[in-house]
Amino acid sequence: MLKTISLASLLLMALASVGLVVRGAFYSSHPVVIVAEVTAVALMAWARLTFGQRSFRAAADPSAGGLVTTGPYRFIRHPIYTAACLFVWSGILAHWSLINALLGALLIIGAVGRMLCEERLIIEVYPEYRAYAQATKRMVPYIF
Repeated sequence: MLKTISLASLLLMALASVGLVVRGAFYSSHPVVIVAEVTAVALMAWARLTFGQRSFRAAADPSAGGLVTTGPYRFIRHPIYTAACLFVWSGILAHWSLINALLGALLIIGAVGRMLCEERLIIEVYPEYRAYAQATKRMVPYIF
């Protein structure tokens, strides 16, 4: 069931992103947005390089190889979802509208759905994740 919810959450994130692309709200030439989006891409690249090939899965599925707590994972538990939200919301704020904000909310709902599914599955494989989760925030260091 968790894998199904995870896939549905990924689909929700993808549809929200496509909606923003179609509406022209995914990117912006504003310098602040460019800095935020480049930062998001850098965070995602750092997380993917740290996590390795195991990070390319459509459904939540903990893989062998140990719990990753290095790189950006030292500071936040879900840097890839954080990067996606930062990237998308930078574009939304530059192209503010209720519809864009609703699409951004759908993306966040999808990201949170995936995070919760992944965390429940990871705890089954890596019981030490509980201590890691208590010491590390989900998306924003020291806050959330």
